[in-house]
Amino acid sequence: MANISTLPPHLQQRLEAELKPGESLAWAGQPNPNRYMRTGFKEWLFFIPWTAFALFWMARASDVWVSGSGIEWKEFPFLGLPFLLIGLGGLAYPLWMRRRAISMIYAISNQRAIAIEGEKPITVVSYRALDITSIERTEHQDGSGNVVLWTEHYRDSDGYRQTRQHGFFAIDDVRHVARLAERLTRPNIG
Repeated sequence: MANISTLPPHLQQRLEAELKPGESLAWAGQPNPNRYMRTGFKEWLFFIPWTAFALFWMARASDVWVSGSGIEWKEFPFLGLPFLLIGLGGLAYPLWMRRRAISMIYAISNQRAIAIEGEKPITVVSYRALDITSIERTEHQDGSGNVVLWTEHYRDSDGYRQTRQHGFFAIDDVRHVARLAERLTRPNIG
């Protein structure tokens, strides 16, 4: 049985409730919240100029000028408010990613790989050995990284090819976890 005592008690209970009869854990862990948060920085960089432009536009639109008939608004500044709110939400995206990581559980049992995410409702994804098409490991100098179990290729609504990776992201001791996943796909190999 894997040491799941490193998980907070409520997450230990959630993981144990998902195990099937006869299923035993080989590994359980969580993403590193700070490293997982960094995955949202590409979007964050996009929202810096977005938010700056929304603020600039609202400031320019709120300029008033005095005419012979009194004070008049040149433009209506509140039209920029939805764009500003979108920008602020985008700037907060890495913080949402960090919060999301705190409630995630990754596990490998003798039967499958499991990813559990969310508070209420929760989402449970099981990767059986047949679902794991190839294992791709990305490892950083500190030994953390990602284990991709399955890569999905699809076309978006505009017809452009897109790729989505499924697996365990921003985990510690990524090499050990990748070996356990490989062992799951070849159960006869010790």
